Amino acid sequence: MEVKPIENQAWKTIGIIILSLRFVQGWIFWGGGSRRFIYDPMKLDPYSTQWMANKLQSAMPGALIGLEQVISFLLQHFILLYVSIILFSLAELISGIALMLGVFTRFAAFVTVLISISLMLIFGWQGTTCMDEWTMAVSNLAIGLTLILSGGSIYSMDSWIQHRFPHFSQNKWFNLLASGAWSLGRVKKIGLLFLGFTVLFTLSTYNYYRGAIFSKYHAGPVSAYEYHLQLSNGKLNKNVSVTFTLYVNAGPAAAATYIPRIELIDSQGKLIEEWKRKQLSELSLNQIDNKYDYNKISIGLYGIIAPVSAEAKITLPSAAHAFSSPPYQLRVFTVQGERFETVIHA
Repeated sequence: MEVKPIENQAWKTIGIIILSLRFVQGWIFWGGGSRRFIYDPMKLDPYSTQWMANKLQSAMPGALIGLEQVISFLLQHFILLYVSIILFSLAELISGIALMLGVFTRFAAFVTVLISISLMLIFGWQGTTCMDEWTMAVSNLAIGLTLILSGGSIYSMDSWIQHRFPHFSQNKWFNLLASGAWSLGRVKKIGLLFLGFTVLFTLSTYNYYRGAIFSKYHAGPVSAYEYHLQLSNGKLNKNVSVTFTLYVNAGPAAAATYIPRIELIDSQGKLIEEWKRKQLSELSLNQIDNKYDYNKISIGLYGIIAPVSAEAKITLPSAAHAFSSPPYQLRVFTVQGERFETVIHA
């Protein structure tokens, strides 16, 4: 690849222009990693309430392209989960330092692009007032792609290496992974490719989450501010207890919803069993079988506590000796006044 003197000078000028971008992108990713390893190590402590698995699980309901199943698998296999969180945090930490120092700038920027895409696909739906996580991720994506194009042409370790060891400038791997002047033709070709990807990825994810491009504006297929309960596997057992699976598959991650009342209705629409706040608050731990070890459905003073992404099999004891007119309908009420239903089979 032949680089003309005028292009080499323009490359140095671009390096000065992107200095602020390089620092901010580096600091953001350094900050994400350093908080876990240095300033707030509780985030990497599996026995802490700040353990990163809780945040990862909270994003599970709205994760795209099948990542919900991937996260669910990791949450049930501790070693893989722990290694993944450590490696992800290391990638943030190292890529952030590398960008601020300008060492292997293009490769470090590429890593931040991959992280930004992952964060957008996993956490992009969250944000109670706006798409906070999506906005951050898409901005980092654009900055990362820009830094891949520019490299660290000046005021960087890459630049120092080139001056100290001039033969590195002739190595294709150094130009590709670290820094080096690219020809105008190459920058144009790759730049347009990055633009096309950015436009497609930005518009498609935004339209999926909020619409207002190819469809009307909407709150998103998975709401980040309204709770939704998915009820399934309803069954009436031989001991006349009722079991069902409860999955909180939408809502804000910052707080849980409460379930103060559950009703059982027969096929004639008659109320045949009711569990109120007091009865629900007295359920024992063995009557709630949580699927995951992190965000859990639990019992509180006002009934059942259900944080977003929690899933559990719940057993409700019954005072009745027998039921008639199957099938039955189970109605679960949240403290917000919402009602969710499922069929209970005998």
